[in-house]
Amino acid sequence: MTGAVTDARTDAAETVSDTMRERFASVTSRLLDEDPRLAVVLAEIGRDGFADAARRHPDRVVNVGIREQLLIGVGGGLALTGLRPVLHTFASFLVERPFEQVKLDFGHQGVGGVLVSAGGSYDWPSGGFTHMAPGDVGLLDTLDGWTVHVPGHPDEAETLLRRAAAAGDDKVYVRLSVQVNEAPRPVDGVRFLTLREGRGGVVVAVGPMLDNVLAATGGMDVTVLYATTVRPFDTATLRAAIGTGGAAKVAIVEPYLAGTSTRFANEALEDLPHRVVGLGVGRQELRRYGGIDEHLAGHGLDPHSLRERIAGFLGR
Repeated sequence: MTGAVTDARTDAAETVSDTMRERFASVTSRLLDEDPRLAVVLAEIGRDGFADAARRHPDRVVNVGIREQLLIGVGGGLALTGLRPVLHTFASFLVERPFEQVKLDFGHQGVGGVLVSAGGSYDWPSGGFTHMAPGDVGLLDTLDGWTVHVPGHPDEAETLLRRAAAAGDDKVYVRLSVQVNEAPRPVDGVRFLTLREGRGGVVVAVGPMLDNVLAATGGMDVTVLYATTVRPFDTATLRAAIGTGGAAKVAIVEPYLAGTSTRFANEALEDLPHRVVGLGVGRQELRRYGGIDEHLAGHGLDPHSLRERIAGFLGR
């Protein structure tokens, strides 16, 4: 199961030397050597990547087996002892299945930890809908105080993972994917990056959606912002990109459920005339396995579809 996800790479992923999950395992293993406060909790998935670390730190690398609710419970318990737990499995098993434990064992108990997911919305189509979680970020939005990172490249994943591991007692979700952008950007775990400037509207590309957005908006007079930290939502950069012109038009392209971040953009611009559209994964389940590119096209997230949808929204 683990190998199938690791090997399900897009063409873009093959341009980098490792996947986000492989970088997660190597970086976190090194952090275990450096930080005695860090602990890793697994639910069978990903155990091979931590085999060496488990031999070096048997008391701080815990595999609970295929028991996802216990995964969260153990992580919350370790946090109560003063450790900084890093928990990992597929997004559907990390956020959706044990959501009550996430709500209670971290939120209600007032402790922090780092949830690191794999699988995303459709990274492993042949795994079926049980291994897809397009609603994970939206579900965490019902809880208070979660930081959410969505890297688009293994180098960005490393930066954000290191930041999350050292983040005191904060609650952090890091959403890894086999979809990657061709090149990393200098992310800081706080701000959106301005990659293009234009006057016709603003397009916010989240994580691995960036390359498709750049291709889709080529030649358009639009500002493109790159977001790898989506919670807290970077209100300041979005407002600066809008400027003081007429009615603002903002399109948010996300690799999870369409519209997940539109509320935050609307709140950021509530005192200004504006329109916001959320482009992302649709609510209709695509029941044929296919491949990642076919799922992107099926949800209108390939460059051609995005260009038509963004241009239509901007009135071009």
